[in-house]
Amino acid sequence: MLIDSYFNCIIEFVTQCSMKRQNVRTLSLVVCTFTYLLIGAAVFDSLESEFEAKRYDFLQTLKKNFIKKYNVSSEDFRMMEIVIIENKPHKAGPQWKFAGAFYFATVVLAMIGYGHSTPVTIGGKAFCMAYAMVGIPLGLVMFQSIGERLNKFASVIIRRAKRYLQCAHTEATEMNLMLATGMLSSIIITTGAAVFSRYEGWSYFDSFYYCFVTLTTIGFGDYVALQNDQALTNKPGYVALSLVFILFGLAVVAASINLLVLRFMTMQAEDAKRDEQDAQNLAAANQPVTFDTEHSTSYNMQGKLLSNSNYTNEFDETASICSCTCLGGTRCMNHEPFADPDFRPTDIIASNLSLKRASV
Repeated sequence: MLIDSYFNCIIEFVTQCSMKRQNVRTLSLVVCTFTYLLIGAAVFDSLESEFEAKRYDFLQTLKKNFIKKYNVSSEDFRMMEIVIIENKPHKAGPQWKFAGAFYFATVVLAMIGYGHSTPVTIGGKAFCMAYAMVGIPLGLVMFQSIGERLNKFASVIIRRAKRYLQCAHTEATEMNLMLATGMLSSIIITTGAAVFSRYEGWSYFDSFYYCFVTLTTIGFGDYVALQNDQALTNKPGYVALSLVFILFGLAVVAASINLLVLRFMTMQAEDAKRDEQDAQNLAAANQPVTFDTEHSTSYNMQGKLLSNSNYTNEFDETASICSCTCLGGTRCMNHEPFADPDFRPTDIIASNLSLKRASV
């Protein structure tokens, strides 16, 4: 009994809330997102936690053996760690000369954020924040605009291909565009993975992982291109290729995101229009019609009597209301007969009533 009462209360509460379709979709998205986060956390825990513990134990063993072998104090070992960590970015050459600074600015504007090099001075940090506040919206608008142009170009190609193949429907649908942008994104990632595997010495899988993390703007920073063999100064062609990969790849990804955003906005507009139409239909169904008589009588749009009247009978639920002036014994072409053929409201005619629509 308690469980039944609990569920009845829940059902009653949900019914009284009368949630719209948009609210239901938003709530469903929130629930699905948090459920997806919980599933991801569980999977990463099972895949990475044990290996992390083993790696930590291994590194601690190396540290102890190193200190014991070379008789290094803990302070000196800590200093060596700092020197090695701080020296790592300099393997690629000067990070803040024009080539390195341009690469950093691109990473900031694209919101990738590898973390391979960061400003150290107060002026550099302040300018980075101001630069990002202007550059990130500018970059989003640019990538979105390029994505729209790519979608337009893809739609033209798809229509021509369908006409060449003599398809019944030659218009480019949203699904066609999604498939086209998805294929182009796959080509860019697989090609970029081969290039970076060649220049960086990574395995193809690690290169593919780097391309995916970069173009989705995740930017973990565990794999960063142009960080070996003074590449920023000695390989200008490779630097240009990396920048083109980032910018063009993000534009293609923006094209896919543009399609998803447009689809979501279309669904929102359709739901809003449907809700508005339902509200209009409900208002029209419940709008009353009254007669100006001594005894005010109201009918709704289906002809149902809404207030007390002297003329109610067992047929008043189905009696029709005619907007003409022929109520009574006489009939016209527009006047529909009452459900009760013996019913003749002659006394209503004698009262000189007029028909009007009441305000809701």
